[in-house]
Amino acid sequence: MALSPDLSDYAAKMRWLTHSGVDLEVAARFVDMLAPREATILDIGCGIGNTVAALRSAGHLAFGIDPNPEVLQVASELFAPTWFRQLSAEELPSETLEGHQLPKTFDLILMSGNVPAFLTEAELLTTFAAADELLKTGGRLIVGTTTHRRGGPADLDHYAARTSLRLEHRYADWHLGTFDADSPWSVSVYSAHGSRRTTEGPDGIHVLPPQLTLPAT
Repeated sequence: MALSPDLSDYAAKMRWLTHSGVDLEVAARFVDMLAPREATILDIGCGIGNTVAALRSAGHLAFGIDPNPEVLQVASELFAPTWFRQLSAEELPSETLEGHQLPKTFDLILMSGNVPAFLTEAELLTTFAAADELLKTGGRLIVGTTTHRRGGPADLDHYAARTSLRLEHRYADWHLGTFDADSPWSVSVYSAHGSRRTTEGPDGIHVLPPQLTLPAT
């Protein structure tokens, strides 16, 4: 059974953390590292929208969905309301997204902050099935959640096995920490079939032309 948090308290807490300058963009930096430039990204359970805003600042076309009006009200106060939609996991199939003027496909889909723990089994299965449908060739689903609770890695792998998504990486935190059975947190990266879209241009990779002769030292 899904958890039932006090969303008013949560929204107030997150508003306070944002105004206090607490770093709430760590998940966005992880996503930005894996995403091609100008990627189309969906944040499921976006909360007050910090990750969506950070990804927008990095040049991505990011959108957030959340079923809870309390937290989306804070997101609309802090950031552009057009970035967010009030939608639940059960409303993820592409025809619903299109009706809410959202893209039909995404380079990357994110669930962070223990979102799976607040979904029912049916909703979690729907989320994986929708990600399988919505991700572009080689796209990725990234899930950050507590390890030893409902919706942890074992549950995620169970539902992923019912789709074409395959586990690519699993870390202990957003900083690529090594994951093991004792890790309290997990970041799981699932990939869709095919080769992912690559960035045109060097994207920070500097390759010496073969004809270049380096000066003698």
